[in-house]
Amino acid sequence: MSDGLKTTDKVVTRFAPSPTGYLHIGGARTALFNYLFARHHGGKFLLRIEDTDRARSTEPAIEAIFDGLSWLGLAGDEEPVFQFARAHRHAEVAHQMLAAGHAYKCFATQEELAELREAQRAARQPMRYDGRWRDRDPAEGGDKPFVIRLKAAREGESVIEDAVQGRVVVQNSELDDMILLRSDGTPTYMLAVVVDDHDMGVTHVIRGDDHLNNAFRQLGIIKAMGWPVPTYAHIPLIHGQDGAKLSKRHGAMGVDAYRDQLGMLPEAVTNYLLRLGWGHGDEEIISRDRAIEVFDLPGVGRSPSRFDLKKLENLNGHYIREADDGRLALLVAERMPPLEDAAAAQARLHKLADIMGALKPRAKTLLELTEGAAFLFTQRPIPVDEAASKLLDGSARTLLKTVADALAPLTEWTLEGIETAIRTVAEDAGLGLGKVAQPLRAALTGRTTSPGIFDVLYHLGRDETLGRLGDQVQD
Repeated sequence: MSDGLKTTDKVVTRFAPSPTGYLHIGGARTALFNYLFARHHGGKFLLRIEDTDRARSTEPAIEAIFDGLSWLGLAGDEEPVFQFARAHRHAEVAHQMLAAGHAYKCFATQEELAELREAQRAARQPMRYDGRWRDRDPAEGGDKPFVIRLKAAREGESVIEDAVQGRVVVQNSELDDMILLRSDGTPTYMLAVVVDDHDMGVTHVIRGDDHLNNAFRQLGIIKAMGWPVPTYAHIPLIHGQDGAKLSKRHGAMGVDAYRDQLGMLPEAVTNYLLRLGWGHGDEEIISRDRAIEVFDLPGVGRSPSRFDLKKLENLNGHYIREADDGRLALLVAERMPPLEDAAAAQARLHKLADIMGALKPRAKTLLELTEGAAFLFTQRPIPVDEAASKLLDGSARTLLKTVADALAPLTEWTLEGIETAIRTVAEDAGLGLGKVAQPLRAALTGRTTSPGIFDVLYHLGRDETLGRLGDQVQD
């Protein structure tokens, strides 16, 4: 086989996105399922960029796909295949089919085909090509432009034993003679997909169930060429919480948006996507190694799954609590204004790592971690938002002066010493701890929410704490 790619006997899966936009969340799940299935069976996971639509395929989109896959830890095992670069191989197969009598030249003009569709529409018939050149002598077409069409089976039925959908049957009379090669010699998507899957040695085609109808049309090419039929597994699509097709209003953003805009961790996203339409008993928290161990196609359901951003956030919160403090500090630092001074940047990282233990229990996203840590780096006098300013009335400022006086003598700035001093102030004033903590939090962070008040004081340090309190209590 000329220019064929290396084939293999072991399990081979592929993820084949079209680079016409971002890597969307449904595509990410498809990639994940292909990756896990290949890993579970000791096979290979390959990538193919289906860039035959030259008008819509862009380099930024290709980069976004690779970036998203890399972030999710779903890189292919070999260099990616670019479909457009293999056009000559696709055309070669079309001509082989033509020579073998499994395809034919069709000289029907666009005008003729438009008239055919209009007549079928008027008669309320299915709109499909009527095979008018199927059995004619191509010599009748002369030197007019032609396309090459598949000579599809007309009798009987086609059957796919789908690993997810089960046995699916289509009457061959419902399938038309689809175009393989356009009049300009370029291959169609349907042909290119089949040739590439064969040449890449793909044994299992795992993709969205919106491709199920395509599988029957592609089956005609496979059988005509005498190639092995891959195992098909058409997985249900993801829907929104309302049961409608997933859209932007449901959270159907690019994978990069989950990282950059929502502050998700990749392990949380892949864990969540894994559980969208697949299950293994009652397990909800599933590591990558565990997923590779247990993932298989029988666990994929036939019904559409529903995307729930709140559940993803909760799962992300779990992974934040489990994450290394140093790693989180780096991720949070990336979300802050850059510091040119290397020493200052290192000092900031150290502070962030120190406070992660106090921030993690309350945070569900990296955004919340970043917001929670911001008070550490705010320059004095710190801005105070409207809600916090309401807590800083005259009596509160008097109380804060008492707090400052109690903290000032501390020579050792420890959590225990800080807590003892604050609780003593509260008891002496006949107040609950919360009545002291609220204005204290407002004065030190400028907000009404923060990590625990003792953690706030401890991580700000003695001098910064007393300075911020002084800014609030001075006349």
